[in-house]
Amino acid sequence: MSVSFRIRMHTFIIIALIISNLNLVLFLQPAAAAFLPSEIMTNPGGRGTDREALLRKIQSVLESKLVAQRLTDFGLTAAEIKARLGQLSDRQLHEVATQLDAIQPGGDALGTVVVLLVIAILVVVLLQLTGHRIVITK
Repeated sequence: MSVSFRIRMHTFIIIALIISNLNLVLFLQPAAAAFLPSEIMTNPGGRGTDREALLRKIQSVLESKLVAQRLTDFGLTAAEIKARLGQLSDRQLHEVATQLDAIQPGGDALGTVVVLLVIAILVVVLLQLTGHRIVITK
């Protein structure tokens, strides 16, 4: 291996590490914290949360056309769904409602765009380091 090739490879590795570390620093998700009412912590099986409000929230999501169609495709009827919701504990209802809040209907396209940009930049840097050129003609 020639010295110039080694220097180019070291430079490429350093640039790749810088880009990956910048990705970690720039796109970190902030931490979130909140106080919980003491009755939830002392009596997890009791009426620590508003069960009816959680059920209404879950039912409103289940009533959307897309979700209702998907559940019907799985062979579940509205009565079966209601019966299963009635069997859930308060903690399980709270977990389901919390997970429904975290769902993003359109997905997270930002992550995909960032990954594609990083890959494109790495390809360009690699081509520059190796001395190759891409020529597009009509």
